[in-house]
This record gives sequence, structure tokens and C-alpha cells, in this order.
Amino acid sequence: MAFQIITAEQRLAEPRGVKGVLVGKSGLGKTSQLWTLNSVSALFFDLEAGDLAVEGWTGDTIRPRTWQDCRDFAVFIGGPNPALRDDQPYSQAHFDAVCARFGEPSVLDKYETVFVDSITVAGRLCLQWCKGQPQAYSEKTGKPDTRGAYGLMGQEMIAWLTHLQHTRGKNVWFVGILDEKLDDFNRRTFSLQIDGSKTGLELPGIVDVVLTLADIKSDDGTSYRAFVCHTLNPWNYPAKDRSGRLDMIEEPHLGRLMTKMAGPGKPASERLDFTRPANLDLNTTSSTQES
Repeated sequence: MAFQIITAEQRLAEPRGVKGVLVGKSGLGKTSQLWTLNSVSALFFDLEAGDLAVEGWTGDTIRPRTWQDCRDFAVFIGGPNPALRDDQPYSQAHFDAVCARFGEPSVLDKYETVFVDSITVAGRLCLQWCKGQPQAYSEKTGKPDTRGAYGLMGQEMIAWLTHLQHTRGKNVWFVGILDEKLDDFNRRTFSLQIDGSKTGLELPGIVDVVLTLADIKSDDGTSYRAFVCHTLNPWNYPAKDRSGRLDMIEEPHLGRLMTKMAGPGKPASERLDFTRPANLDLNTTSSTQES
């Protein structure tokens, strides 16, 4: 098969879905963001069984209970990966088997957004499954090998997230709990609460957007909730905006935020512009780093 050249016009005309991560401390209203989505075109991927916050929401829900359920849904909504062998998950054979059980994937056409709550629980299901695989046992002693289980979990989670990331025509949001810790220098650090380290480290590079739902204090001492959207922010929260359309702080309304991301982008001249602050001496900075 010859390579297909995709023209700029074709690429710009393709349907584009946002793949994002929404993190925040418990109780700030991450799950409640479901209320900001169109209930007709949103699908609630309920892993936590913690839907009390959205009781009365009229959208559709699925409730996976195992890691295999999670993998089956990913291939059902994302289609097969032609680069994989038939004995691998997300392959054509896997896709065909899932379609034989669930029917035609066209039943998912009505959904524009999949809201996965939460990636933290998905990681637990994945680790539980990994602990039962051959890689989780020592070849010499036959005893459980924790390093092998976590290594397999990292591979499984990245493969799952990457497959969902390639579902171009749909928005997929992964909700997670934000962990706060103090490092050796008593500085606050933040990270996604999930078993193992590989997923948390690689996830920001897979998705388009990372949002932290935070409680921010204003100058007068009052607090308000907001999305932190830029990597460089004064609180050091996890954040990223690949679209270049978001401000550092956005109102905590996921529906309107996606509408903004679908709007016109900034010109390349603005996105690539670097204006040196007046009080920054580049020569001094360079010499300090070298020393």
C-alpha cells in the first residue's frame, strides 16, 4: 500500500477531538464537570461507582468492572490498530471479537465526549490484572515479582491511553486525583495519584490538555475554583495546553472550555513569539547556569 499524502485542507477538515486529563484534589468537583457536558452526546465511563455527585444527570453510562472491560471498550470505540498482531490487544482480531459481542461500533456515533472517571481506578484494575500474569512471577522461584507486575502495568496503561488518544473524532477526558507532597527541601510537589510511576510520567506527553481544578486565592484573600491550564504557572500545578487557545486560568466549565478550544487558534506569529521580560538579563542567566 502506498503512503497517502494528507493535504493541509484535508487535515484541517478532519474532525478533531480533545484528549485531556482533569486532575484535582478530592471534593473540588471533578466528577461534577459532567453536568457541563451535553447529556445527549456524552458517555460516562464510570469506574469509581461514585456517581452521587451527578445523580439526576440524564446521559448514558457504562460501568466496566475489569481491566479486560477497559481494553474491550478502547478497541470498540477506537477501532483496530493495523500494526498489531492478531494475538495482541487492540488488533483487528480483538476488534472483531468485541464487535461480535457488542454489535456494530456505529452505536457509539452519537457520543462526542467520553468522560472517564477515574484513571486512578483504571490503574488499580490494571495492576490487579497484571499481578495474575506470568510476568508478575519470578522465572526462577515462581514467587510474585512486584517489579514485573508494575513494569507490565506501565506497558498496559500506556497502550490503553495511546489507543484512546488515536480516537480522532471524539473528546476523551480522564479524571484523576491530585496528590500533594513535600520534597526534601520542603517544597510542594504535585502528581497524578496512580499506582506505579510510568503512567504518571508519560501521560502528559500523550494527551493534548492537562487541567488542574484548583482552589485559588485572590488578592483580597477570597477563594475561587478555576482550571489551571498552562505548564508555567505560579502554583506549579500539572497543566498543559497543546491547542494554544487557553489562558492560564479558565472558568471551571469543561463544556465551554472545549468550545473555546474548537475556536480559531492564535496566529503562528503569536504562538511562537518570545518577548524577553525587561528585567531579565539573558547573559547573566546563561553565566549563572554554566557555573
